[in-house]
Amino acid sequence: MLQQVSPSYALTVRVEYDNDVGMLGRLTSVIGNQGANIGAVDVVKATRTTTTRDISFLTNDEEHSRDIIQAVREIPGVDVVHVSDRTFLIHLGGKFDIAPKVPIKNRDDLSMVYMPGVARVARAITEAPEDVFNLSVKKNMVAVISDGSNVLHLGDVGPLAALPVLETKVLFHKEFAGNNAFPLPLQVDDVDAFVQAVKAAAPAFGAIHLEDIASPACFEIEERLTEELDIPILHNDQHGTAIVVLAALINALKILDKAPSSLRLVINGPGPAGLACGRLAGLFGVKNIIFCDTSGALHSGRDDLNPSLQAVARHSNPDGFAGTLSEALAGADVFIGFGRRTVLTRDDIARMGNDAVVISVAHPEPDVDPESIADVARIVATGRSDLPNQMNNMLCFPGFFKGLLESRAARVTDAMKLAAAHAIADVIGRDELSEDYIVPGVFDKRVPAAVAAAVADAAQRNEGE
Repeated sequence: MLQQVSPSYALTVRVEYDNDVGMLGRLTSVIGNQGANIGAVDVVKATRTTTTRDISFLTNDEEHSRDIIQAVREIPGVDVVHVSDRTFLIHLGGKFDIAPKVPIKNRDDLSMVYMPGVARVARAITEAPEDVFNLSVKKNMVAVISDGSNVLHLGDVGPLAALPVLETKVLFHKEFAGNNAFPLPLQVDDVDAFVQAVKAAAPAFGAIHLEDIASPACFEIEERLTEELDIPILHNDQHGTAIVVLAALINALKILDKAPSSLRLVINGPGPAGLACGRLAGLFGVKNIIFCDTSGALHSGRDDLNPSLQAVARHSNPDGFAGTLSEALAGADVFIGFGRRTVLTRDDIARMGNDAVVISVAHPEPDVDPESIADVARIVATGRSDLPNQMNNMLCFPGFFKGLLESRAARVTDAMKLAAAHAIADVIGRDELSEDYIVPGVFDKRVPAAVAAAVADAAQRNEGE
């Protein structure tokens, strides 16, 4: 598969070269012939004998970047002064600041924000603790928390390496929904320590956004925090992903005019996201769901499953199918993949039923090459940003947390998740739907507002029941 250049690998190389005729053309030709995409060429300094320029370009990956720089170094008369990785520059010093909302310019300001004024506010909260939501940042503040045990496709990289990722989620909260958020990477050794750390920090926050936590600890952490705190807890890798996938399925079924109860759904990868997708699909009305792992379908006859997966096997796969993943796909209507490696072929997908829907979420290596199945699957969605129908949980979590904060919900409910999925799906009108447009784009400003309203409405209806 041909690699594409990516803004993730954007370089700026500063070069100084002799003012010989054709030197700039030689430089850009070498870079272009190496497969880079040149974006800008800027003069930094020019003298009678030399010119210094910054040349910016996109590459495929780190190895490609190194090859290009080495090719430039080998051009006679060219000196590479400096190489800047523009992605790293964006992250220098962190990606957000904390700014005050009120001025402190004189003694009057100081007496209100600090003593004696702040003591009056503290006393008021002591007398009516619920007022903390109105008289502090708690009203609109989300903690984005991870122990760094399962970061992106990198695995257990720890809390320090998780921090830039958590910062990015903070940016998404603010940019897309106006939520204030703060990253909290935790240096903890076990579930108990994780839970206690979050409980200790919880007074400052109106909701907890869990991120990048390895299985099975993520399940117990979310469950215990939900039981022990009076603010909502959402593990985004599970539920944010499941909500976006269900939104895609809702709109796919509109195109195909199929009912959820008629579907045979195969899910590869019974991890946190896969299990959450299956559970939400079941609440939506899908009856026949088969989970598969590397050994094939989960069914009640398998003796190699841990207790959690034994429970999954008992409550899914109603026909007791016991074959491989490839065999499970024969006649299936929908495939949802979280396998993180390519295990399926075009022929596997071709054996699915008519109008097959393939949602291969795993990245960077999906369960099946999406470009190889364009002519055998009716609808294809992936985790890739360069293809239609990107499954990205940032479509969900900014608006979801906004709805939680605005409704002052104490718990995340199934009704909220279903409402959020329908809200994302309904952003696209029926007359706009197509096989290549079943979920909105991540920059569609209608999405966070729609999700927030749906979640808040579900919270209010739950309070009234």
